[in-house]
Amino acid sequence: MVAPRNQPWSDAVEQPGRIIAVSDTPISRAMTAIAAVAGRTVLVLVDDATADPSPADWFATHQLDQHDAVVLVDHDSPDAEVLLRTALSGPAGYVAVLGSRRRAADLFARLAGSVEPATLQRLHSPAGLDIGGRSPGDIALSVVAEIVAVAHGRSGGFMRS
Repeated sequence: MVAPRNQPWSDAVEQPGRIIAVSDTPISRAMTAIAAVAGRTVLVLVDDATADPSPADWFATHQLDQHDAVVLVDHDSPDAEVLLRTALSGPAGYVAVLGSRRRAADLFARLAGSVEPATLQRLHSPAGLDIGGRSPGDIALSVVAEIVAVAHGRSGGFMRS
């Protein structure tokens, strides 16, 4: 009889939270596919004048918990700052916005006047791990990987470290 080998994964399924992505883009669509493989559901909220409900209305009528992640995929969303303040004021375990480091610095400066410093520390911007990719799939992979890392209390660094 062969002894069972130790496997590096767990068959125990955790109950991961949702990923709420604001704006329907190639990145949010790629996040949906990648997150599904990781056992997470992505809800894409359309952020335009015809959206019903609007992202702001959706956040006003739905509760988030510490397992949920909120990602503003379009940093040019007209309600970006309002949505970020709303998400940061609640218990979501991950709140992020995509964009360059320069845009992130500008966003942090604008939010600093209305968000407590400790709360602002929860904002991940630019979103994702630095894997070097620039395609929608690569960006989505880096964001989903950061969400998983944060959910497990990890930084997302190299395994060999």
